[in-house]
Amino acid sequence: MSDALFQSLFAALEASPTNVELRVQVAQLLLDRGRLDDAVTQAATVLTHEPGNPEAMRVLTAATAAMRSPGTTTAAGTPDGSRPSPDDVDSGGAPRDEFSTGQSSGDLDVRDGGSTNSAATDAPGGFDWTAAESDLGSSAVPPPYVSSPAAAADGDPAIITPGGDEAAPVVDEYRDRVTLADVGGLEAVKQRLRESFLEPMRHPELAKAFGKTLRGGLVLYGPPGCGKTFMARAIAGELGARFLTASLADILGSHFGETEKNLRALFEHARSLTPAVLFLDEIDAIGAKRSSIGTGWSGMRAMVDQLLMELDSMTADNDGLFVLAATNSPWEVDPALLRPGRFDRMLLVLPPDEPAREAILRMHLDRRPVAGIDLGELVRSTDGFSGADLEHLVSSAAEQAMLRSIQTGEVQPIGMTELRHVLREVKPSTGAWLAGAKNVVTFANTDGRYDDLAAFLESRGIR
Repeated sequence: MSDALFQSLFAALEASPTNVELRVQVAQLLLDRGRLDDAVTQAATVLTHEPGNPEAMRVLTAATAAMRSPGTTTAAGTPDGSRPSPDDVDSGGAPRDEFSTGQSSGDLDVRDGGSTNSAATDAPGGFDWTAAESDLGSSAVPPPYVSSPAAAADGDPAIITPGGDEAAPVVDEYRDRVTLADVGGLEAVKQRLRESFLEPMRHPELAKAFGKTLRGGLVLYGPPGCGKTFMARAIAGELGARFLTASLADILGSHFGETEKNLRALFEHARSLTPAVLFLDEIDAIGAKRSSIGTGWSGMRAMVDQLLMELDSMTADNDGLFVLAATNSPWEVDPALLRPGRFDRMLLVLPPDEPAREAILRMHLDRRPVAGIDLGELVRSTDGFSGADLEHLVSSAAEQAMLRSIQTGEVQPIGMTELRHVLREVKPSTGAWLAGAKNVVTFANTDGRYDDLAAFLESRGIR
């Protein structure tokens, strides 16, 4: 195959990076040509777009197996079996690879990887990869997902297409936005969010008729790792607004008055972009209780005072500016920030329920080679896990599968064996937060602010 043709194929892949069929064919051609590293790269790229693709798995397995075999060259010297021309021979008399980067064959670890016609006769021991693949058929590569036998109507494991029944569309970050539809599960939370916050903001004419200003403040609170930041992005997407985010590191200054100046500049910039959502992460650090800061001058106390003034907007118009905040400890936030007109609404973001856990697990597994994954079993076994816990679970299982692949020299997809083993070691990280929240519900809920949290703790038997 000519260098020009390969260059054309690579150019086509750059123009259409998600063309799985073309990339599989290029990977196979690279394998046939002996460019094993490039073949592995292309096959691995296919698996990132389509986990469990059988053709890519075959190419990956064949290439890694060939890398482990002793380096040999074809008897004929070229992929099509013809003798090399004088122009194709380097100064040492060895055939020159038309796709080489200028290194002589003596400097390279050359392994067999010729065309399918020469593979059978020139491979070490005369092993015919093509015939072996034909004998194995598609059964050599198990399906990426299965359901429990009890869930299948005919008693056999049911194959589940990665990403659901329909392929996930490619998202243009400059055009599309995250919305609540992208948040798996948590229907009760989303419904309350629509009723108390989103719907009034979507109908400005009714808001004006009822004397409601087009501004709002909402605090998202709950255990760490449960997607409060992602929920804030979804709210911005629902409102069709720009999304700005800031944390303590972006605001706190080292000189007198710098913190207040930074906070004022942040709000002025957000007002210039309305409609906009300003998201303040870790609001318990930015707006900590002034009673706990101490007496005397403090940059932290001045920051809380400035934040109160910006939310009240005595010198500017906050219409069209929606201020969201997230915290793991709302009881550490200054009470003045939680009064009407500021952050007057609070929403509890709990650990993901079953539909949410399935969506999160599928998202992380779809990025990796998997086989025989029983999502139903995983969902049932991960009750109480946060979104971060689920990501850690899949990542740990991937490490085990990768180590096994290195030891065997063949790509070993993530299976239930790895996931079950990791489940014995990875435990939910939300327990400590829930135990601490129990004391707040018991002793600091006189105004009913944490009634939702109290109901959740009672449903979990935490009293």
